[in-house]
Amino acid sequence: MRAFVSFCFACLALFVVPAHAAGWDIDQLMQRLAANGAGRVHFTETRHLVLLDQPLVISGELVYVPPNRLERHSQTPVVETMIFDGSQLILTREGKTHTLSVRDYPAAGALIGAIRATLAGERHTLERDYALSLSGARAQWKLSLLPSDPALAQIVLRIQVSGSDGRIERIDILQADGDRSELRIDAPAPDTAAK
Repeated sequence: MRAFVSFCFACLALFVVPAHAAGWDIDQLMQRLAANGAGRVHFTETRHLVLLDQPLVISGELVYVPPNRLERHSQTPVVETMIFDGSQLILTREGKTHTLSVRDYPAAGALIGAIRATLAGERHTLERDYALSLSGARAQWKLSLLPSDPALAQIVLRIQVSGSDGRIERIDILQADGDRSELRIDAPAPDTAAK
């Protein structure tokens, strides 16, 4: 389940206020994110788990194919693939593949949906499960998502997405159990867009 929650966080933390950050608001941010389309980027995630003395560092590649497909291909410390495609989550590790229906895990589905909706620039979708707030300016912003659903709040306390203009650079997640995750996303190379 930790891997599932981390995936939700790898691929996006919101409080409702009229968000105007020096002429930069949530609607403008969502428009810029939606304009990005498909992409393939390298990531490094640092997980701080309550049960471990040292952080766990994971690296690999994230792929987004609009409108509903997110892929996380971890290379270190283990090779693992997680694919969210519409209403299914497909996990592959050590040669074994498991397919789960997101409908069977509504809170986890809301987490994955938040990441997908952020990448797609779908404010109305985000606001179904989260309260949103935006701080900063276009050149350096932070979008916070706070769960409005009590079941979701039992899993995640806050998601904070940071970036510049229409690019997401970092996703920080604080879980209800005290675990936290920092996901750093490299800038995409011009010739690596997902096809």
